[in-house]
Amino acid sequence: MTASDPVPAGHVPAKAAAEKVIEVERHDFVELVPVGAPRRQGMRGFDPEYADIVDYIVRCTHRIWDERDIGLIYTHYTHNAVLYSALGTIYNREDVVRDTIQRLVSFPERRGMATQVVWRGNDSEGFYTSHLVTGSGRHTQYGHFGKPTGRFFVSRTIADCMIVENKIYREWLVSDNMALILQLGLDADALAEARAAEMASRGETVVDIGENRRLLGQYPPEAAADVSIAHSEHEVECLRWLHAVYNQRMFGRIKDVYAPNVQWHGPRMKELYGPAAVLHQTLALVGSIPDCSFTPQHICSVPTADGGGEKIAIRWIMEGHHLGHGLLGAPTGQRLFVMGMTHLHVVGGKVVDEWVVYDEFALKVQMKLGALSAS
Repeated sequence: MTASDPVPAGHVPAKAAAEKVIEVERHDFVELVPVGAPRRQGMRGFDPEYADIVDYIVRCTHRIWDERDIGLIYTHYTHNAVLYSALGTIYNREDVVRDTIQRLVSFPERRGMATQVVWRGNDSEGFYTSHLVTGSGRHTQYGHFGKPTGRFFVSRTIADCMIVENKIYREWLVSDNMALILQLGLDADALAEARAAEMASRGETVVDIGENRRLLGQYPPEAAADVSIAHSEHEVECLRWLHAVYNQRMFGRIKDVYAPNVQWHGPRMKELYGPAAVLHQTLALVGSIPDCSFTPQHICSVPTADGGGEKIAIRWIMEGHHLGHGLLGAPTGQRLFVMGMTHLHVVGGKVVDEWVVYDEFALKVQMKLGALSAS
C-alpha cells in the first residue's frame, strides 16, 4: 500500500492500531479475552467476539487447546492450511484436527498461557502474528510419548500465523520438545530413533545438499545483511547485528547489543542472565553446526508499554552440518536444519529480554534419520 492508494473501509493505520491493541504481558487472562469487548481495530471478516488481532489469536488458541473445542479449527483454518514444523509439514485442515487431538490425548491437564504476541498487518492485507506460549501440565495418559509418567512439565512454543478474515492459512510451529522429554524422564535418543524409523518407513530421507552458500567459493560472508524483509529502522538494525553475529561470526557484537542485565530464556527452559551467558549459548549452537548459515525469514515488531521500547519477533532457519562438539554430542557429519523463532525486548537500542525457541529433539531425529538414510 502506498501513500496514494485509497484507504480501505475499516482500515486502521499500523501505528494507530499498535497503540490501541491490548498487550498480553500486562493483563490477566479475563482482561485479554473479555466478553463483549468493543472492537479496538478493524477486524473485517472476523467473528464478532474478537476485539483485535491479539484477542483473536489468544482467545481462539485457548478455546481450541484449553477448552478442547477442537472443532473450531474448521472455522479458524482454511481447508488447505499448511502447518510447518521441524518434525514435518501438515498440508490440510483435517490433519491439523487429527494432530491436535493426538497431542491432547497424552496431556489432558495441559494449559497454554499466552506469554506475548508480536504482530503486524491489518484486516485488508491480512495479519501476521507471532504467539509465544508457555505450556504446563502433567503426563497422565498413554499417547505419542508412550506410557504415562505422571510427571509435570513446563515448556515453550512459538506459533507464527498468517491470517485473513478469521482463518489461518499458514502456520509455523516451533516447540521445545526436548524440555518436555527431559522433564518427563524419557529417553530422547530412543524416542528420536523411533521417530526416525517411522519417517524412514514412509520414504522420508535427509538429503545432503552440500554447502549452504553462506560462503561463495573462497569469498568471505556477505558484508551487508539482507534487510528487505524489515519494516522499520529498528528491524533493519536487528537484522544487521544478527547477520554480523551468526553469518560473519562476529560474536563480540553480543556485548554491544545486549544490556548488562539481559535475561535469556532458551531451550530446555534455561533462564540465564548477562551478555556472557548469551555469548556462551550462541557459541554452543553455532559450534555444533560450525558451517551453518543463518537466514531470517520474517520479522515484525510492536511498541510496548512493558518497560518501553519494542518487542521484535524473528522467524529464522539455520542450515549446516553436525561438525562440532556441543549440544548434540560428538560430531556425526549429518546435515541439520534448524527452524527457530526469537522474541526480543529492545529498550534504548539494547536487548533486555530474549526468548529463543528451537527444537533440539528435532535435530536428534534428523541425525538418526540421516544415519538410516546412509545405511
